[in-house]
Amino acid sequence: MNLVLLGAPGAGKGTQRAFLVQRYGIPVIATGDTLRDERKADTPLGRQVAPIMDRGDLVPDDLLVQIVNKRLQQPDTQRGFILDGFPRTLAQAQALDRILAETGRALDAVIYLRVSRQVLIDRLAHRYVCRTCGSVYTFKPEEVRNLPRCPKDGGELYQRPDDRPEVVARRIDVFLQQTAPLIDYYSNQRKLENIDGQLPVEQVREAILRKLKTLEPANT
Repeated sequence: MNLVLLGAPGAGKGTQRAFLVQRYGIPVIATGDTLRDERKADTPLGRQVAPIMDRGDLVPDDLLVQIVNKRLQQPDTQRGFILDGFPRTLAQAQALDRILAETGRALDAVIYLRVSRQVLIDRLAHRYVCRTCGSVYTFKPEEVRNLPRCPKDGGELYQRPDDRPEVVARRIDVFLQQTAPLIDYYSNQRKLENIDGQLPVEQVREAILRKLKTLEPANT
């Protein structure tokens, strides 16, 4: 199963991809995580993308295409993969199709988690991440003053630099502007599956599963 998870920052892609990994046993290629890791390690790539991420802008197409192309050459992606955070532009989508075609592959489905702009802003502005295990939590404004530790491992909870309120709105607007053509692109390919990302997590999961079951082999 070759999948793309499409959705604005805060749409819930990370939550749903964990379920998909468990069900299908295929790796996640999350460009956002890769870039954050590079930044944390202070690599040349990390230093290059840090100011771009701080502004809430999209990382240039050529950089992301290189990262994804390299990852798709790894043996563990031959049975399938889940792309999260890529593609985000029409040029990236076209590049992805070319990369896959070179190895006789193609996308099976593009899962688009639709969430309103205001809900996205509210989610991201109150999103905190465990510094140890990476688990994500959302807190109400009145809860932020006395943040608990991560219930999984007791790790410190912090807010990503690109989740700061002054950056959040720009991130979402950039995504919506740059990604809009993808909706038409994948819709024309009949690969787009629209999912209401504002439903409770379990209902979103069930909706995704119903869509993907039609693509699974009969004996799955």
